[in-house]
Amino acid sequence: MDKKEPIRLQKFLAQCGIASRRKAEEMILQGKVKINGKPAILGDKVTDKDKVFVSGKRVVMPRTKYRYIMLNKPRGFVTTMSDEKGRKCVAELVADVGERVYPIGRLDKDSEGMLVFTNDGEFANKVMHPRNSVYKFYRVTVRPNITEEQLVKLETGVEIDGKKTAPAIVHVLVQDKEANRVVLEMILHEGKNREIRKMCAAVGLEVARLRRTQIGGVKMGMLKQGDWRDLTEKEVKNLLANPIVNGRVI
Repeated sequence: MDKKEPIRLQKFLAQCGIASRRKAEEMILQGKVKINGKPAILGDKVTDKDKVFVSGKRVVMPRTKYRYIMLNKPRGFVTTMSDEKGRKCVAELVADVGERVYPIGRLDKDSEGMLVFTNDGEFANKVMHPRNSVYKFYRVTVRPNITEEQLVKLETGVEIDGKKTAPAIVHVLVQDKEANRVVLEMILHEGKNREIRKMCAAVGLEVARLRRTQIGGVKMGMLKQGDWRDLTEKEVKNLLANPIVNGRVI
């Protein structure tokens, strides 16, 4: 529990494993709960500075060891912790982390690259919440060649599933006309299902390969496919950093 963010007493008791929230409310009404020596009432909130007692016994929130993991996801794995169809799951790749972690966001089965896992629900919500506009960088190989008109459409937004996509930043990294392929860097802050593939299809491009290389201010770097590592404290903070200023990467 973060001492700066008070939570309702019944939620605190539930998180401590004392009782369900409803049962905790009954215990409060029955006068069994005290905060700092005073009888608690419904509506009370607590922080980790408060001393909470239930039937005379001190209740302490168990300390969770938060983990923040970066995985280089290979193709062929679905971004889920279990799969009823028996497909390979990313859970297999982080089974030796030592903590139960889950992915923040997802990559589809045929995509690869950077995935972040955590057991910190509040942090995961911050990364995924639209208001924080966390940018994600992708290296996308498309076929055949690309025109200026197609680039403009991708950048300004195209209609998919009845809605127009948010503006994106698109750079041409490699244009091989003889091989009929182009490598793009696409930078988006939306997280819709298979969005890049649908965007490219909407302008007549086929995605041959899609790899996420960066989230916020954190790059995947040289991490090998299928491997994971802990993020540093600085990297955890930088996941929410905005690397885009006036449409340019800084």
